[in-house]
Amino acid sequence: MNSTQNIFTTLPETLHQSLNTYLEKHPDWDERRLITAAISLFLLQNADGDRRVSQVYLEALFRRG
Repeated sequence: MNSTQNIFTTLPETLHQSLNTYLEKHPDWDERRLITAAISLFLLQNADGDRRVSQVYLEALFRRG
C-alpha cells in the first residue's frame, strides 16, 4: 500500500459496536487494517478485477502487527 487517503464517515451504532468487539478480540488488527480489507474485498467482488486492489486486500489480510 504505497499511498493512503483519509476517509471520514459515520457508521451505524450496531456496526461500530461490532467493529470494536472484533478489534478487542483480535489485537493484531486495527481499525484501518480492517476497513482496508473490507473495502478492497467489496471492490474485488463487485468491480472490475484490478490487480492493485487484490494486492491491497492481500497485504491487509496477511500483515502481522
